[in-house]
Amino acid sequence: MIRLSLAIPASILIVAVAFPSSSQTNPDTAETAAFPSSMQSAAQMSSTAPGPRTLSQDELASLCMVRKQYYEAATIYKRLSDQNPKNALYLNRLGIALHQQTALTQALKYYQKSLKVDPKYADAQNNIGTIWYERKRYGKAIRAYEKAIALRSDAPSFYMNLGYAYFGEKNYERSIASFRQALALDPTAFERNGSRGGTLIQDRSVLEDRGQFYFLLAKSFAMSGNAERCALYLRKAKDEGYKYMEQIRKDPSFANVVTNPEIQSILETQTAVAQP
Repeated sequence: MIRLSLAIPASILIVAVAFPSSSQTNPDTAETAAFPSSMQSAAQMSSTAPGPRTLSQDELASLCMVRKQYYEAATIYKRLSDQNPKNALYLNRLGIALHQQTALTQALKYYQKSLKVDPKYADAQNNIGTIWYERKRYGKAIRAYEKAIALRSDAPSFYMNLGYAYFGEKNYERSIASFRQALALDPTAFERNGSRGGTLIQDRSVLEDRGQFYFLLAKSFAMSGNAERCALYLRKAKDEGYKYMEQIRKDPSFANVVTNPEIQSILETQTAVAQP
């Protein structure tokens, strides 16, 4: 499961993503596959890595995550977290390995355990939000993301996730405000990898009304004065069939970019198509 690439995501990611598929696995039917009955030994797997040194269990788990071998990663992180029950990082990473298998109930349990060990662990709090977001419990997702931001206010990914959750609630004004905050912290936030050391889930999925979503992104970039990216997402909105492109001629949010040649070209094309 993986979901805007801004791409605009695949559903969840520890690495940056692309736009989602509209179908998602039922989180409650995937729980039985969370932990494999067997896996390659550390010696077998580490033999493929460069250099003569045998990988540690932590390094091996990280390698499994990079290779998208989430069963194996979950098994290793489960062992590590059992051996180190007060290690919030291992608990959070175990949650991510389960999350990537769509075992959302188990993933949530380990995110919560991680946060209990370290109540100030913002990444774990953010990841709890992504569980609720995927379940379309947008109010709970918003509250979780806001708690993550209260713990760490300088993470663009938290504001991006919050913007997606507000979009899910159709609260477009707050969605734009959240995206603008993300862009203020990092103007390339939507093009960058959402991961931070494999501890953060960046949920970039939008399952409905993609045209509206792209238009809101274009508006966010317009308000930030970035005509190039504004044009990029206006074109995406048009391609998704967004019907209200003409409103940007009157919307003050686009005032600083509407004369851009690329944006004018999009508007002229839209007008030509609309004519009988």
